[in-house]
Amino acid sequence: MNEEKVYQMSFARVYPLLVNKVVKKGRMQSEVDEVIRWLTGYDQVTLEKQLSDEVSYTTFFAQAPLLNPNRMLITGTVCGIRIENMEDTLMREIRFLDKLVDELAKGKAMEKILRT
Repeated sequence: MNEEKVYQMSFARVYPLLVNKVVKKGRMQSEVDEVIRWLTGYDQVTLEKQLSDEVSYTTFFAQAPLLNPNRMLITGTVCGIRIENMEDTLMREIRFLDKLVDELAKGKAMEKILRT
């Protein structure tokens, strides 16, 4: 799938996939919401509004109230690509979220996921 298609995907369509990934590993939807809020600065109400408005990934990250500066501490690979080496900023933000959800699904402690 090309990057432009990913950017235009509705975040509301991807969100259930993120939730399902962690729920089947014994984690909770509220934990997915917590990592999204940590990453983007949305509160629960505005996160739910973004979902109900079915905004694109581009809009979701562009309207994020405050991208967490500690997100730059997220390293590693997603889909075989090192996150910290990605030049495309939007794709890097998307991959930061993917990595957080992966860590959640793998059972990592929330304190470590949130880099606290």
